[in-house]
Amino acid sequence: MRNTGAEYTSSERTPTILPELAELLPPLSGEQFAALENDILQNGCYSPIIVNEDLVVIDGHNRQRICEQHGLPYRMAVFAFDDLLEAKQWALDTQKGRRNLDKWELGKIALRLKPEIEARAKANMSAGGGDQKSDAAKSGLTTLSNPIPTVNTRKELAGSVGIGEVTMGKVMQIDEHAPAAVKEALDKKELSVNQGYNITRQVQDLPEEEREQAALAAVEVEKAKKEIREKDAEIDRQSKIAGIFCKAFEKAVLLTPTEENVRIWARCTRMTREEMEDTVKESRELAGVFTSIADLMERILPERGTL
Repeated sequence: MRNTGAEYTSSERTPTILPELAELLPPLSGEQFAALENDILQNGCYSPIIVNEDLVVIDGHNRQRICEQHGLPYRMAVFAFDDLLEAKQWALDTQKGRRNLDKWELGKIALRLKPEIEARAKANMSAGGGDQKSDAAKSGLTTLSNPIPTVNTRKELAGSVGIGEVTMGKVMQIDEHAPAAVKEALDKKELSVNQGYNITRQVQDLPEEEREQAALAAVEVEKAKKEIREKDAEIDRQSKIAGIFCKAFEKAVLLTPTEENVRIWARCTRMTREEMEDTVKESRELAGVFTSIADLMERILPERGTL
């Protein structure tokens, strides 16, 4: 991939939209799309749409769509790619950091690249002297000292989206064998890849007519476990907050802020002038914290007689 340096405006050229590129990543949520739309309406489309040398949109489909809907101008930067697979992988790498994609979503994206990665593997195998040898292989131009590498499809798929090869294998098994209930739960982020894979294995030996119901029951069990874990985590979080407040007040009530005591503290800890100035600032900030606590406590005080 390289930036050719060429740029066009939407008034000069019209880009082409390929569904396989436009649908490579999961769609933005309604909230995300609305936020992007509001930003573009307020500030314009300040980032260029990335297109290849054939003016096919590689990255920026949502921005291009919003601009077209509202009649707004936009720029297109032309990048050169070796093939469509490289363009897809570049678009994925660019967007992956901006989206909160889990392993299941990344695995599904990788599966969309599978035909092209398998085609590359077949071409490499042929060039290296496989069942159907390339002209170069037949002519003896390839040598053992410089072999063309074969491609491990699962490894390539995993690498294309940045997940582990084992995880990619589980995604492939789920995609091929999992009941609909498992895939639906994964799409809703109610299961992890490991959980979906384990449920798929649990029900695989059941008669086909029983698998869906068994999978649905197993999904509900995992969802219940997740809810319990989340509730436990929330209780733990609240307990920690309460503990911090209790300790803060326990320590604070031990202080007797007389001038003598403050002088003793400064002298015994050998505070420098700079440290004393920092302590003044921190003390005033802490005073503000306790004032805020008092205000909030007054707000939540129960009515008299309701205790």
